[in-house]
Amino acid sequence: MSSAGQYSAFVDVAIFDAVRTPWVDLGGALAQVSPIDLGIKVGREVLARAGIDPLAVDSVLAGSMAQASFDAYLLPRHIGLYSGVAQTVPALGVQRICATGFELLRQAAEQLRDGVQLALCVASESMSRNPIAAYTHRDGFRLGGGVQFKDFLWEALYDPAPGLDMIATADNLARRYDLCREAVDRYACDSHQRALQAQREGAWCEEIVPIDNQVFELEGYQPRGIKLPRRTSIVTQDSHPRPTDFSALSRLRALHVGGVQTAGNSCAVVDGAAAALVGRGSACTRRPLARLLASAVVGVAPEFMGIGPAPAIRLLLQRSGLSLDDIGRFEINEAQAAQVLAVAQELELDQTRLNVQGGSLAVGHPLAATGLRLVMTLARQLRQHNLRYGIAAACVGGGQGMALLIENPTYHS
Repeated sequence: MSSAGQYSAFVDVAIFDAVRTPWVDLGGALAQVSPIDLGIKVGREVLARAGIDPLAVDSVLAGSMAQASFDAYLLPRHIGLYSGVAQTVPALGVQRICATGFELLRQAAEQLRDGVQLALCVASESMSRNPIAAYTHRDGFRLGGGVQFKDFLWEALYDPAPGLDMIATADNLARRYDLCREAVDRYACDSHQRALQAQREGAWCEEIVPIDNQVFELEGYQPRGIKLPRRTSIVTQDSHPRPTDFSALSRLRALHVGGVQTAGNSCAVVDGAAAALVGRGSACTRRPLARLLASAVVGVAPEFMGIGPAPAIRLLLQRSGLSLDDIGRFEINEAQAAQVLAVAQELELDQTRLNVQGGSLAVGHPLAATGLRLVMTLARQLRQHNLRYGIAAACVGGGQGMALLIENPTYHS
């Protein structure tokens, strides 16, 4: 597999702190909340937890995939303003589909080279508010003409270049890597059980921000905020992890004839937001969450898009001078079970170091926000177990892969 791609190494770049909302199932308690307001919530919270004055931020980077509100164009700017960042500070929208959270961190690190001191990175996704949309009716409707409104969320999962949806690309990998339905379902079952155990043990308590009804004020401008459904006063934990077993997963019908992917062994569809503060490690007044050492991003064939993390991780290791054995934990986004297993097989990964708290099959995958979740979860695992290096990676629709290398600042040999 080719090692072509883009590699960046970073010096003195630290993730000061990072938080996220609970991931909540499609149509659940966050379904009517704008992704801008979810982003504001985590933006304010990460600044508060880090003990940093919002006026110290001199760059805002924000990402969201769907046009999930009529003011979606303003998402980066409004997240910055309502988080308390100075009006003079610019905001930039960032998009790399499922690797958007990684790309936010990469671009923040690049900006530090150009003189930025502190970047607020926010990723927010409302899958529930993906629109029913039409792109061809600006001039009205012809008599007898077709009405072309479609479900944006459903259609966005289809890649017209190879003529395949994302599930079919994972089925392609299952055939290429000889992954049977049983192996795929067993992996999914393990992911669910690991996530449930992590949730019971409070593994994510430090990273999750409870969401309640709230108004966000900005002097001289209109207030905005979060309003939850009736009879829901607060949301405190991820909603998708649930008891399941192999027999239940094995009874589900494959989405494509001859395929292995089902609704049970594919990522959950959820709403959520995450935020991180990126600055110079030498300027951090207390020990940061993690050091950001390097990034790698590659392109792969769209029909096998899920293999993307493998060449990205390979490039990251080659250029950084590390081996697989040096990496204490891997967090690879679980878009589909066959996809993760194919990556693990390609790299010959020790699966005892892979997604040890479960992954998106059990927790969910709010597209833009997942990368930040992977990094913050990984960073806290490294600290808990005194491991030095970790890699977070994800495949990207259209045929890409991206990976980040982080280091535990508390590590001692």
